[in-house]
Amino acid sequence: MSNKVIPHVTLNDGATLPQIGFGTYLLNGSSGADVIARAIRQGYRLLDSAFNYENEGALGEAIRTAGVSRSDLRITSKLPGRHHRFAEAIATIEESLYRAQLEHYDLYLIHWPNPRQGLYVEAWQALVEARRRGLVRSIGVCNFLPAHLEKIISETGVTPAVNQIELHPYFPQPEQCAFDKAHGIVTEAWSPLGRANQLLQEPLIAAIASRLGRSVGQIILRWHVQLGAIPLPKASHAERQAENLSLFDFELAREDMAAMASLARPDGRTFDQDPAHYEEF
Repeated sequence: MSNKVIPHVTLNDGATLPQIGFGTYLLNGSSGADVIARAIRQGYRLLDSAFNYENEGALGEAIRTAGVSRSDLRITSKLPGRHHRFAEAIATIEESLYRAQLEHYDLYLIHWPNPRQGLYVEAWQALVEARRRGLVRSIGVCNFLPAHLEKIISETGVTPAVNQIELHPYFPQPEQCAFDKAHGIVTEAWSPLGRANQLLQEPLIAAIASRLGRSVGQIILRWHVQLGAIPLPKASHAERQAENLSLFDFELAREDMAAMASLARPDGRTFDQDPAHYEEF
């Protein structure tokens, strides 16, 4: 798979991201580093980690061993909820870099707003400062609702480049995606293939896949791309990694997109992780 066939999107700060990335949750140690390196060799250039995944070291090892220029990669990590205070946030970003043995992150995100703690504006101010210092190139958030986004934008004057949210056909979040787009924020999708739910066994998607000669996973990921979101699937096996990358030589018809829209559920969250009240530390 050549990286050249993967389109890129331009962020509001002028940086670019490929239209598909690779999730690294639960890929730890030497075996995790091997899987991530394999993904890089397959053609993934956007890699998504987090301080709380405890695998930034494995990610750094994969980057060093994969044989791809660092300048061609877009490396992401995330600030945990327990370190939202300004000085702690700066030190945590520095620690993230030490763990991965990197000079900078291409994208650094606040992992959850944790609104009851009331510190996410302070955390955002720290990410703005980290960007000023050159520790990170682009900054964004995860799981921020419109009210959270409006607050950090109004209090700092800095709009996130990215908002990474739960997004899949059971939970398409049209209002959130529209808000992000209206504010020039690129939406990324975590758990794009669902997680511990029945999405991969959904008959409607299977029928579309059969008609197009594609896998169910490819149909779901292509749905994300056509919504304008960047999906971040995880796959350990080379065949599945390659399959998940092969999204840009076919399109879903308007009728297929409309049919998949019918799968939306009133609260289709895989788990009860509503950012209005759910918190992670």
